[in-house]
Amino acid sequence: MKTAFFHFLGDLSNFLPTHNKGQDIQVNFRGNQSLKHLIESLGIPHTEVGEIRTPERDLDLGYIVQDKDHITVSPANNSLKDPRFLLDNHLGKLTTYLRILGFDAYYQNNLQDEDLIELLKVDSRILLTRDRRLLMRKIVLQGYCVRSLDPETQVYEVLHRYQLKEYITPFHRCPRCNSLLQSAEKEQLLPRLQPLTRKYYDEFRVCPACDQVYWKGSHYEHMQGLIKRITEQLDK
Repeated sequence: MKTAFFHFLGDLSNFLPTHNKGQDIQVNFRGNQSLKHLIESLGIPHTEVGEIRTPERDLDLGYIVQDKDHITVSPANNSLKDPRFLLDNHLGKLTTYLRILGFDAYYQNNLQDEDLIELLKVDSRILLTRDRRLLMRKIVLQGYCVRSLDPETQVYEVLHRYQLKEYITPFHRCPRCNSLLQSAEKEQLLPRLQPLTRKYYDEFRVCPACDQVYWKGSHYEHMQGLIKRITEQLDK
């Protein structure tokens, strides 16, 4: 029997049982085991892991753990300029919020785990899910385990994790289908507008994919409040 000692930094401890948080964890194992396998055996997906090191050197997830190793694991800290997300079917509201903020977020409410994996094989995206086991699949190269059940907090989590505050471009993407919106002349839309909309609004955008029309009505004002709250949190 071999033994290794792990120390997890930052919010990685949130994946651990309460009695293990903030403490070195002793892991007993047999044979040749990779760092990925032993870390995930503790319930931490490899996508959540950043720098890994012993007192002597840096390691990667493919490292074969040696008897008596003392290993420190830091959380991932990614900065992305143009992220492209793939969300599981439990994160519909988060999808809408990300799209409103201008981020490419692919979502269908009927996608099962195997569908998500097949999509990742052909389209390199960041998988967002609350399913740790799904994130542990080898095919998942980039992903984030969403902690909160509250959609607004989930948005903050994702933007904080990938340092995306400066890349927020609100109301440029269709919240229904993810396509980029196009400006439209009011005169062209008049037959589709309700009387009060015709009277009080002059600026419109149209989705070229699903043909949905958008203007700065009450929903726009509500979303402005959401954006303000999230950006204020990110500034703290």
